Amino acid sequence: MRSSGKKNKSHGDQWAVVELPTVPDWEAAHIFLEVARCGSFRAAAQKLRQSVNALRRKVDAVEQDLGVPLLVRHVNGVRLTDEGSRIYNAALRMESASFELLQARDLSEKQAEGEVNLSVTEGLGAYWLIPQLVEFQRYNPRLTLNLRCTQNPPDLLRLEADVSVQLVRPKEPDLKVVKLGHLHMMFFASRSYLDAHGSPKTVADLENHRLVILTDDQGKWENAYQKALGGISPSGLVALRNNVSSAHFWSVVKGCGIGILPTYVQALGSALVPLDIGVIHKHEIWLTYRSDAKRIARIRKTIDWTAQSFDPHQYPWFRDELIHPSRFPEIYKGKPLTNQLFTR
Repeated sequence: MRSSGKKNKSHGDQWAVVELPTVPDWEAAHIFLEVARCGSFRAAAQKLRQSVNALRRKVDAVEQDLGVPLLVRHVNGVRLTDEGSRIYNAALRMESASFELLQARDLSEKQAEGEVNLSVTEGLGAYWLIPQLVEFQRYNPRLTLNLRCTQNPPDLLRLEADVSVQLVRPKEPDLKVVKLGHLHMMFFASRSYLDAHGSPKTVADLENHRLVILTDDQGKWENAYQKALGGISPSGLVALRNNVSSAHFWSVVKGCGIGILPTYVQALGSALVPLDIGVIHKHEIWLTYRSDAKRIARIRKTIDWTAQSFDPHQYPWFRDELIHPSRFPEIYKGKPLTNQLFTR
């Protein structure tokens, strides 16, 4: 809105409406600053890489918007009017504030702050992501990660989480979906269990053993065991059912029975024995987030860290093809992943 200095009356109304001067935008104020600092339109045009006429039009517009002359043009350049000096000092403060704005943006990019809600299945969260979290926190000390371990995928569009790692590919069209790799599953047993009960060589041999199985509300894991048993009735074989991945893992570690676990448990130093009885299951691992989430630095950093944590090139147990746990020491070249909580 430009100041006209005119009063508008309607049908004899005695109330007068005066158009107030508008505040110039930062681009126009910046041009005015540069012309005043350089002492001429020509010098400022060279510095800003714009034409002299373009700068003149901008300064003229600022003067018209504010309703006061800012510069006196003369043959050798320009000088500030008294009013222009006051506006110049105010524009300097605007410039300083703009620098602070850029610094705040840069700081946000370098050191993300705030909280990110990351939803992940309990097993992957407790046994895979948590051990790797320390290094991520070291580089992002002001970022708080709210790790929510659940078997049921969150509704990201309803903001139930910022980022999700799940074993079922989302179908919502407004989400970004990235396949991180594969989770390979096979039968494992503890050394103490095998010493007491022997080692099965085939699926049929499982009829003489005790099984511990993971259950869920959808029956997904129950179905997986049914397929793995190849028609063998689980009646009389199942020693323990539970619906918590960590409890299931420890039941195998402590020798309650034989159970299906992801192959990466071997890389964590669990000292479990993988059983080569021809039963392998594979699940895709999906990273999901809202389409606009990467515009936020703290969420972008979390997404990048999560993707890196499942990098199949670095961690061979997440590759598309099965890498047998016995080959992990040969293929994996990263730092040791052994967790001292695991008993031998």
